[in-house]
Amino acid sequence: GWQASMKSGSLSYILPCNRLPVQLMSQVRVYTSSGQKKDLGSEDTNGSARGETPHKVETGQDTANAGQKQSSPKQPIQVKVKAVLKKREYGPKYTQNNFITGVRAINEFCLKSSDLDQLRKIKRRSPHDDTETFTVYLRSDVEAKSLEVWGSPEALARERKRRKEAEIKYRENLFRNQRLLWEYKEFFGNTKPRSSTAAMFFKGPGKVVMVAICINGLNFFFKLLAWVYTGSASMFSEAIHSLADTCNQALLALGISQSARTPDPSHPYGFTNMRYIASLISGVGIFMMGAGLSWYHGIMGLLHPHPVESLLWAYCILAGSLVSEGATLLVAINEIRRSARAKGLSFYQYVVQSRDPSTNVVLLEDAAAVLSVAVAATCMGLTSLTGNPYYDSVGSLGVGTLLGTVSAFLIYTNTEALLGRSIEPEQLQRLTELLESDPVVRAIHDVKATDMGMSKVRFKAEVDFDGRVVTRSYLEKQDIEQLLQEIQQVKTLEELEAFMLKHGENIIDMLGAEVDRLEKDLKQRNPDVRHVDLEIL
Repeated sequence: GWQASMKSGSLSYILPCNRLPVQLMSQVRVYTSSGQKKDLGSEDTNGSARGETPHKVETGQDTANAGQKQSSPKQPIQVKVKAVLKKREYGPKYTQNNFITGVRAINEFCLKSSDLDQLRKIKRRSPHDDTETFTVYLRSDVEAKSLEVWGSPEALARERKRRKEAEIKYRENLFRNQRLLWEYKEFFGNTKPRSSTAAMFFKGPGKVVMVAICINGLNFFFKLLAWVYTGSASMFSEAIHSLADTCNQALLALGISQSARTPDPSHPYGFTNMRYIASLISGVGIFMMGAGLSWYHGIMGLLHPHPVESLLWAYCILAGSLVSEGATLLVAINEIRRSARAKGLSFYQYVVQSRDPSTNVVLLEDAAAVLSVAVAATCMGLTSLTGNPYYDSVGSLGVGTLLGTVSAFLIYTNTEALLGRSIEPEQLQRLTELLESDPVVRAIHDVKATDMGMSKVRFKAEVDFDGRVVTRSYLEKQDIEQLLQEIQQVKTLEELEAFMLKHGENIIDMLGAEVDRLEKDLKQRNPDVRHVDLEIL
């Protein structure tokens, strides 16, 4: 038989054969960065040294082999030593090596720009496309400087509180401040760059909207006179239609001007969606003002018919309206064709995808206007021939139905755009293939590309980088002979740690440079991609 004896740190086996008792032992030495070492699990190979003797059960065979066991030489025991670097405890909040920009240092620590001149300046890779490097400061240096300036953390906290209260008071008095800025408008006009908002209304969608506003405003005036003179329900619907178009296109002009605003901290991605918001409100306005009033007037004409006066002037005004609305429609069609050709899309795809909501609204409103003029003229002609006023009321209902259809389409397309729809699968596949074909990328996951409107795409993906390729790219930029000499000079644990920390940080910087390169390639080969978020997997 045999018996196993369990001890702390060791395990002994006594076997009932002619084999020697074998005792396993593990020993781990922990090395700190200061070169000291500690024995964690060293166990004595002689159990009797602790005053413990393992129990044995002797048999006849054990007695016969006793002499052989005593005369056999002991085999040397090989101990495998494992060197472990002592883990450094950073604590729940560690900011000693954090970098901070000059703007944050001034705002968060209540410093002046002259205070930063005395601190260490570090050049780091810039996150912005227009600059390669920018200056940062060590957060620990900034904190020490703030304590030197303000004397104590309590004094710094009081200053922060005072500035916060001043900021809140400034926001409360924002209206008064804006009025003061308006009084000094002439002075700021000489110092601030001239706005390019006005130039937007002389080309592209802005030009189309302004032409439509002028023409529809004149049409509303003359149609209103014709309705007052004739009392025709169809002419009333046409006048309401022109008024709705004029108001909606004025709203589009406001959306175009607001979309040109530069991004601010509250809206970091800009205001381009203002065009879709204005178009959405315009669609609702067409439904409420145009379709609603036309239906109401048509139903009232059916319930309470009344004879229609001479329609000669109404026909003349409708003819002029047809010409003017047709001219505006041609302007919108030419603009959409030009924009669709530049994007490589068909006319239908450009309209359905609502690439340019402002021009789409003008196109659909003018197309509906031309058709509604034809419907109104036909129904008024039937009323003149038959003397039956019901045809005129039916024409009003037809114009209202046409406007309701246009408004429903505008509401649907602009809502889809505001919800953040994905780009076309073909374009997404091209972006994916561009990333996967790069040697530094192993795989990409969770790819999302959102159309932010006005030909702006936000691309996001989780990227599995090949660390070997990144390291090789780093080595290609180093002096290999000098690097080899540094490796040969490493003799102690402190030197090894310093070597690894130095080149490890450089390799991480190289990985960041590779991310910047991929983002730049995506933007250059796909101009629609404005924002790229590549997350390291």
